[in-house]
Amino acid sequence: MTHRPMASVGVLAAALVVAAFAAIPLAGQTPAAAAKASSTWTVPRTPDGKPDLQGMWVNFDQTPFEQPLPPGQNAPAAGAAAPAPAGGGNGFGDQAAVVPRRPSMVVEPANGRIPVMAWAEKVREDKAAHIGDHWENGTTWDRCLTRGIPGAMFPAAYNNGYRIVQSPGYVTILYEMIHDARPIPTDGSPHLPSSIRLWDGDSRGHWEGDTLVVDITNYNGKGDIATNAASARMRGIPASDQLHVVERFTRVSDKTINYEVTITDPKVYTSPWKIAMPLTRDDNYRMFEYACHEGNVYFWTGTLRGGRVADRAAAESGEDGRK
Repeated sequence: MTHRPMASVGVLAAALVVAAFAAIPLAGQTPAAAAKASSTWTVPRTPDGKPDLQGMWVNFDQTPFEQPLPPGQNAPAAGAAAPAPAGGGNGFGDQAAVVPRRPSMVVEPANGRIPVMAWAEKVREDKAAHIGDHWENGTTWDRCLTRGIPGAMFPAAYNNGYRIVQSPGYVTILYEMIHDARPIPTDGSPHLPSSIRLWDGDSRGHWEGDTLVVDITNYNGKGDIATNAASARMRGIPASDQLHVVERFTRVSDKTINYEVTITDPKVYTSPWKIAMPLTRDDNYRMFEYACHEGNVYFWTGTLRGGRVADRAAAESGEDGRK
């Protein structure tokens, strides 16, 4: 399945969110994935005794990424809810569970707002405004490279399927979108040398009780922290080579994994921030081929051709179309 990203869709989505949520108060911010294991429920185990996270999981979610800033205010409201979507699916008619909405996916800082630096927002805006000038101005999702880590775990409008498989010393996550597979060693092996840099970083996992903790380093500094429109203003914010991500996967019931991720990048944010959300088990959900590849001919041919049309129109009118 191909996608059809729009150059300004992130900015437009953010504007619509602000307009729609400004007057909808809720209770104060609470953790998004707050489910707790029942005292009568026992964590299933793999043959080697580790918590069993295996299965098909989805995260179709009606929660805004951040708490919006209402017009005319300098601080976010106590809470804001997103309008419920029609439902989530894989684009082939299969529907999946949609989890209840919360004030925002961001749970730290407590105001639900990400402390992103102004320069990073300017980079995002400049690239979006000039996406018709060069293919490198697209996000890594536009380019069909990767949705990034942790970006691949953030909900989108469709294709939010994740199959987790385990073997001794490894947990592997298969992603429906961009057909990525992420093997996570849990055998105590160290991170790769710092000279080796990757789009999705180097994931190394270990168990803290019944929680899988994944430490991710060695990013190449060429990607984005989030790439889909549902992440609103964070879509296209750059990820530097100092990005450090820590994920926590805790199974709390037959149907729920609590997922938390803490993001630290001193080049991009003034302080760390955290996302929390549930993953829901759905054994009936099916993942289909996501036929997206680098050099996506339909999207990029149209986008770059449109940019040249805009350039010619600007030249004829005596304006600089690249301002």
